[in-house]
Amino acid sequence: MSERAAKVPPAEEEQDDDPITDSAAPDAVAETDDAETTTDPVTSGAEAVVRALENAGVEYAFGVQGGAIMPVYDALYDSDIYHVTMAHEQGAAHAADAYGIVSGEPGVCLATSGPGATNLVTGIADADMDSDPMLALTGQVPTEFVGNDAFQETDTTGVTTPVTKDNTFASDSDRVGSDVSEAFALAREGRPGPTLVDLPKDVTNGETDREPDAPTVPDTYQVQERAESDLVAAAAERIENASRPVMLLGGGVIKGEATDACREFAIEHEIPVITTMPGIGAFPEDHELSLEMAGMHGTGYANMAITHCDTLLGIGTRFDDRLTGGIETFAPDAEVIHVDIDPAEISKNIYADYPLVGDAETVVEQLAAAVDESPEATKWRAQCQQWQSDYSMAYDAPEDKPVQPEFVVEALDEATGDRAIVTTGVGQHQMWACQYWTYTEPRTWVSSHGLGAMGYGLPSAIGARLAADDDQEVVCIDGDGSFLMTLQGLSVAVREDLDITVAVLNNEYIGMVRQWQDAFFDGRHSASDYGWMPEFDKLAEAFGAEGFRIDDYDDVADTIDAAIAYDGPSVIDVHIDPDANVYPMVPSGGDNGQFALAEEQL
Repeated sequence: MSERAAKVPPAEEEQDDDPITDSAAPDAVAETDDAETTTDPVTSGAEAVVRALENAGVEYAFGVQGGAIMPVYDALYDSDIYHVTMAHEQGAAHAADAYGIVSGEPGVCLATSGPGATNLVTGIADADMDSDPMLALTGQVPTEFVGNDAFQETDTTGVTTPVTKDNTFASDSDRVGSDVSEAFALAREGRPGPTLVDLPKDVTNGETDREPDAPTVPDTYQVQERAESDLVAAAAERIENASRPVMLLGGGVIKGEATDACREFAIEHEIPVITTMPGIGAFPEDHELSLEMAGMHGTGYANMAITHCDTLLGIGTRFDDRLTGGIETFAPDAEVIHVDIDPAEISKNIYADYPLVGDAETVVEQLAAAVDESPEATKWRAQCQQWQSDYSMAYDAPEDKPVQPEFVVEALDEATGDRAIVTTGVGQHQMWACQYWTYTEPRTWVSSHGLGAMGYGLPSAIGARLAADDDQEVVCIDGDGSFLMTLQGLSVAVREDLDITVAVLNNEYIGMVRQWQDAFFDGRHSASDYGWMPEFDKLAEAFGAEGFRIDDYDDVADTIDAAIAYDGPSVIDVHIDPDANVYPMVPSGGDNGQFALAEEQL
């Protein structure tokens, strides 16, 4: 079992006989794995659902109670699984998603039928786009009412089929526990993703004594672990003969537990390393071979290296448009080696000269065994270092201007440990968090990449906190517009006494929209000016959190130290320069090698 555990609310700590409190302690959770532990037989479909979760080792579940899911919640009442009641179902999905990112095991979220299920959809779609392991359990009206527009009825499987890896409508009380077990296994095996089981109320209320099957995937689900040996040999030869090689590490490197193998390979053969945004943390950014993140707001030196490389080893990346810009200008001189566990991603966006289908760690180890000589790339490495100097990420922070956001992100990084976890919403603040925090470890960067869901930051910090080790800080870097969408999650953080620090980079705009409007819409700020923002520090205090405010540079260091030192949820309302923009920037569909460093270059 995982050793990760959240701080149990003090009121619960005093109740030694509280079964929910006992479940939050690692030792108590571990006892459920004891082969001699006796459990009562299941008597209903709902109890079978909960038993399946227990058998899978689930420690936490995030959700919102409601009519159609009520039988499952009643069964949870006697379970060691610690349920975190969220303030909104979207927050439940994002918290479960983040839990899966940090822990590597599927996060679990629950909601009732109708609006409860549809409120999960944004979080489910986010997990699907980012290949995050998650299991959603939704209540449904009784089977006999399905299709009759009953109260709070929605065709949940129909709505979510396009954004789930697997999707099941439970129809049998004897089978429902095994449906959940299988969905849990599918969420984490192969290319991870969200799965969903829709639970009609008559099925969960129905009698059964059937114990759920173990959480295993069906025999029909096949995953190729090893790449074809002849393709590996050809790719290895290409690497050996490269003069301008780069490694491009995507989120699949982290999900596939391939970070160590990739680091060893890069360092052994002295190959410069670039990451995608989901791949942040796959390679230490303080290493001399690191060129950091590429793409629309990637570093200039990463984009230059991709544009001029002759061999690109892409691992666990789907080559999405935010990375590639225009397909025809992406790595135009390179032969592409693409490693991915999902054959559907091979040559989907970027043609793979060497298609290596398989588990990331396994295939990198195959390559490591096949590459006998390192490529001769001394001049290339020197060129990459020159680009780092030419396109430095340095910025100005004049004292006579408002606080610059980059300064705040760097101050937060300096005030926390190397293993601190960063979560974000979506917008300019997300890009600054990518660019100005130095990431050295996997599973420390938690954000919404493919879907770009504003409001992701705070609920994901809740899920990350529960999955993190006790000695890891959790910092949410959010924007004012993004934070406003899900700030009701503060009530959850306060109730659960979660030690998280939220830094709201407040520019009173939907900042990225404002930046694009200035660049491409003649400065016409249609619906992007948010001058009506509340005072977030005072709002935090109204929720019972600790509130702080930063207005100038003199406030930054001491305020951040105080917020992080506070033992509980804290919010810093950071009033930044409203005119600050994110650069470098590659216009949508543009050439990565023609990135802009200022608006007049767009």
